[in-house]
Amino acid sequence: MNAIQPVVRPEIVLEPAHAELSSIQRPLSAFETLYRISWLRKTAILVVLAIIWEIYGRWLDNALLFPSFSETVGAFAGGLTSGVLLMRAAISLKTLLIGYGLGIALAALLTTIAISSRIGNDLLETLTAMFNPLPAIALLPLALIWFGLGNGSVIFVLVHSVLWAVALNTHSGFRGVSKTLRMVGQNYGLKRFALVRHVLIPAAFPSILTGLKVGWAFAWRTLIAAELVFGVSSGSGGLGWYIFENRNALETANVFAGLFFVIIIGLAVENLLFARIEKRTLHRWGMQH
Repeated sequence: MNAIQPVVRPEIVLEPAHAELSSIQRPLSAFETLYRISWLRKTAILVVLAIIWEIYGRWLDNALLFPSFSETVGAFAGGLTSGVLLMRAAISLKTLLIGYGLGIALAALLTTIAISSRIGNDLLETLTAMFNPLPAIALLPLALIWFGLGNGSVIFVLVHSVLWAVALNTHSGFRGVSKTLRMVGQNYGLKRFALVRHVLIPAAFPSILTGLKVGWAFAWRTLIAAELVFGVSSGSGGLGWYIFENRNALETANVFAGLFFVIIIGLAVENLLFARIEKRTLHRWGMQH
């Protein structure tokens, strides 16, 4: 019988086509290069909002109701030049740091107890469920009765606004740490406070940082609202009281200038302080990209 001959395919060689530069190889245009810069995009958004504000203020032509952007900037510059805004901002920030620090300390204590025992865990979950939905402003009447008119009442509501946000996020971060890391720490003889410090805090730092940012936002808003009600002590008050005084005097441009300064301080803390902490920790450790 004749052997079956295998089929021989003709060899086909394709020469690579010399195509033009792809979109990946093409150099970026000037617009695309600028568009990739985050701070430049945000600045453009702010400029557009300022232009809209100026146009609407000029069209309305009622400085008592809604001053234009240029009038607000003028009032803001005047407040800075006279030192009034800086003095009021210093009073607000001093009070804020005290309440914020106390709230973080209490949150750290509660979460450490919660992670160390079941009773502590039940205690934190119960307290968080009870008090976290309670607005800090709702405690103003009690604060007035307990601490009187002054910084003590403001600090009390600040602690309340910071405590539960930081404790909730920190506790969630601790619970998200893998059992393997916990057992590694325990094998090295770490218990309770040492385990929290050397294992749980580094592993749960993204959640902790989120809690700190949320707590800061809550505290800053609560402080301004509290000062609007009773934030004057010994004849002086913070930015909230500055806004309240100028509202009574019908100085609407100064009211907007105070609000403008509140926004600037919030943006500075968010984009300078917390962004720098993220770069030094989360980005460097590879937790975020």
